[in-house]
Amino acid sequence: MGRFIVRRLLHGLVLLFMVATVVFVLGRLTGNPVDLMLPEDATAEDRTRLIKSLGLDGPMHTQFLVFIGNALQGDLGTSIRMRQPAVDLFFSRLPNTLVIIPWAILLAMVVGIPLGVVAALNRGNMLDRGAGTIAVLGIATPNFWLGIVLIFVFSVELGWLPSGRMGGPEHYVLPVITLGTFLTAGFMRLTRSSMLDVLESEFVKLARIKGLSETVVIWKHCLRNAMIPLLTLWGVFVGNLITGAIVTETVFAWPGVGRLTYEAVIYRDFPLLQAVIILKSILILSINLLVDILYAYVDPRIRLS
Repeated sequence: MGRFIVRRLLHGLVLLFMVATVVFVLGRLTGNPVDLMLPEDATAEDRTRLIKSLGLDGPMHTQFLVFIGNALQGDLGTSIRMRQPAVDLFFSRLPNTLVIIPWAILLAMVVGIPLGVVAALNRGNMLDRGAGTIAVLGIATPNFWLGIVLIFVFSVELGWLPSGRMGGPEHYVLPVITLGTFLTAGFMRLTRSSMLDVLESEFVKLARIKGLSETVVIWKHCLRNAMIPLLTLWGVFVGNLITGAIVTETVFAWPGVGRLTYEAVIYRDFPLLQAVIILKSILILSINLLVDILYAYVDPRIRLS
């Protein structure tokens, strides 16, 4: 088990270095932040002075080496626009993002898993095709479009819910639905597939022969075993929520990490963008590592492989 964890950690470190390299290079391809920071009447001397003060005057490889050296010491730079440590800005916004993710997961579980079970039990009929249509629409619908439609219907036309920003419970409804729709479709499709495999198992036939009620067989024995494959995708699901929050939080003006990422891109805030992407990557890699470890305990064959 120890070798399994060490191997996963090494893979994670390599991937993290690749992420840091890509985000460093791509961030600088968007343009120079000095163009947005200087007034229109700024002189060439003002521009040169500001570039030097921001550490953008050296070659790119030199800037990268400095960035990696500081990152290894826990310093991911200072936001150019907000003049605050990028790490502090990230962790100040992180709770606002994490507060909606559990609700999106709960929505996906409450809606997606029962739909998947019903679809599997009614394979090939209208219920199965209807659930499949819902799943395809949920996967194919872009978050930004769904968010805008929900705002137009429930905020503009009906006036039932606020259109954005963080506040009371009513402010959570539209962002949670927008963020959880894709996840709901994923849960539904995977549950259906897993249930179809389990329903053909010998232990299910034995349970029915013993005279157990169909409700107990389906919801206790079948669903319990069908949930095992879902565990392997928890890291993927949570990662999708964290990355999908960029669009959702921007549409609903939600002050979380996703909107912080959007602001860093718009204002060409290199240090903030690098810090946000790297810290998000660390968060997702940690979640995936935890899921891998849990699954290795559930299925010992993972450790042997």
